[in-house]
Amino acid sequence: MAHKLAFIGFGVVGQGLAEILRDKKEELKQGEGFQGVIVAISDLMKGSIYHPSGLDIDTALRVLKETGSLENYPKTPGLVTGWDSLKTIRETNADTIIEVSYTDVKTGQPAINHCKAAFESGKNVVMTNKGPVALAYKGLSEIASKHGVYWGFEGTVMSGTPALRMPIASLAGNDITEIRGILNGTTNYILTKMEVEGVSYGEALKEAQELGFAEADPTSDVEGYDARYKIVILSNYVMKAPLTVEEVSCKGITDITLKDIEDAKIEGKRWKLLAKARKEGDKVIASIAPEKIDVTDPLASISGATNAIVYECDLLGTVTLSGAGAGKVETGFSLLIDLITIDRERKLVSI
Repeated sequence: MAHKLAFIGFGVVGQGLAEILRDKKEELKQGEGFQGVIVAISDLMKGSIYHPSGLDIDTALRVLKETGSLENYPKTPGLVTGWDSLKTIRETNADTIIEVSYTDVKTGQPAINHCKAAFESGKNVVMTNKGPVALAYKGLSEIASKHGVYWGFEGTVMSGTPALRMPIASLAGNDITEIRGILNGTTNYILTKMEVEGVSYGEALKEAQELGFAEADPTSDVEGYDARYKIVILSNYVMKAPLTVEEVSCKGITDITLKDIEDAKIEGKRWKLLAKARKEGDKVIASIAPEKIDVTDPLASISGATNAIVYECDLLGTVTLSGAGAGKVETGFSLLIDLITIDRERKLVSI
């Protein structure tokens, strides 16, 4: 049975998923029995199209590239244009909403409202926006549960690297007492550059921006705010511990100097921006801060823009996972694995 999809937002990540669905169509059908059909795309800047029988991915991508507007998609019987995001969510025949809109991470909007509208319409949501999960996890989870729908957000922490799915599925039965991670590739790239090449923080940041690892305004990354949202998501989802963004102490890497880097080398240590959450009684204490760690630490060998996370488990001990924390294809994959999970669960229910 076709899994009907509506995209809210169609930037780099949304297009990445669309290309995966196109390129792996037969492989997904044969290997997973998954048939993703895009019925709608609604983007604030690029326009909106909907056809209940499905849109042709190649045509939509070509029209967008050539004209800049999805609404130049060839007119066919049944095609609807011009719907805003909420109308698209509520009135299309989509089973699942792909929520990849441009969202203010400080407020979680408009993605929080998109999730609420989808859940109340009986539709699943998969997303990569951190804000709604970090700021409104409890409330949105309750609404999704009430309406019997699935909410997937694997891509909010380490892109397609399964930092959320692995502990829930493969580490089930363990008490995870502490999580430590390098959850921001930009800062790890800068610190690696400073250590390996001996360049200043400013020079390393400039190169990170030129390579696309850092934004023109890098504040969210270098001051630790991006990692703070991610550790809050991990605390709430993996450790089942209510934690707010405001409860996480946060310090970035902007004060790290080359002398600090060299002094750490002499001590047999290496600077990393660490996101940490540990259980203390019935609470979780979390922080974001640069820290000198021993070169034997599993996180010390993580270089460049790679992300990594360590779970301390009561049964299995220390488990380390590393992989990409960003990227068009990688983040598109995070949405795909959430969609496949929904499909598997739907099949189990129907048995």
